Amino acid sequence: MKALVFAAGLGTRLRPLTNDRPKALVKIGGRTLLEITLDNLVHQGFTDIVINVHHFGTLVEEFVGEYLQKCGEVKPKIVFSEEFDLLRDTGGGILHAKKLLCDGEPFLVHNVDIVSNLNLRALYGFASALEESDTRQIATVVVNGRYSDRRLLFDENMVLAGWENLKTCEVKSPREEFASLSGRRDAHEQLMDRGLNPFAFAGVHVISPRVFDLLERYSSEHGEKFSVIDFYLNYSKDYTISGKFFKDLKIMDVGKIEHIAEAEALMGDLNL
Repeated sequence: MKALVFAAGLGTRLRPLTNDRPKALVKIGGRTLLEITLDNLVHQGFTDIVINVHHFGTLVEEFVGEYLQKCGEVKPKIVFSEEFDLLRDTGGGILHAKKLLCDGEPFLVHNVDIVSNLNLRALYGFASALEESDTRQIATVVVNGRYSDRRLLFDENMVLAGWENLKTCEVKSPREEFASLSGRRDAHEQLMDRGLNPFAFAGVHVISPRVFDLLERYSSEHGEKFSVIDFYLNYSKDYTISGKFFKDLKIMDVGKIEHIAEAEALMGDLNL
């Protein structure tokens, strides 16, 4: 199974820790975020791994070289999608890595700052089955119920239908009956009344290789740098993006310095 690890970000919310290193090499409980992610991927059967790099990218590449030396005889295959010229955001980053990812099989995408007990093998199997049963299925995103100002909206079948920002009352959706609510003070209540379910995106998804033609089409209109969430929303009217909620999921985004202690406690609970 193949995975893409997003490790190119600037890590601005983790400064000053990221003044001299990428977010991927910030340590949690004595291990870097990248090491935690790689160990988890390999343990769960992902042995073909792509890492995108930009901010202090050469340090990431050097670290991976050292990591592989410690792996013994059974080593994962790790290659890099270098974005030294331009940080392309999540959607653009996936498209930029096309040659490294497109082998006709679904692939996992995992943010480097995610710590969780997520069963990635089960997720991959679930997403692959959806793709086989629906020719318009292009992605399965992991979601959770944590509070977030910005949330994805799903219908009763857990199919993506839109996005909302609770602070600004902004709504994004290709469906006019939802998009027309954007900016209204009662937008959230109206969306709930119309049967939509809000969830926070958990930073992990499984994507079909069918997505690349659509990504290229979207990039031709929006440029090389774009969000995968905006891309999903754009195509959610004609294609299926499913949400997957795991009741026993314990997960957190180590995006801020104040999250580090909490992340270390979670790792202790999960024996990571």
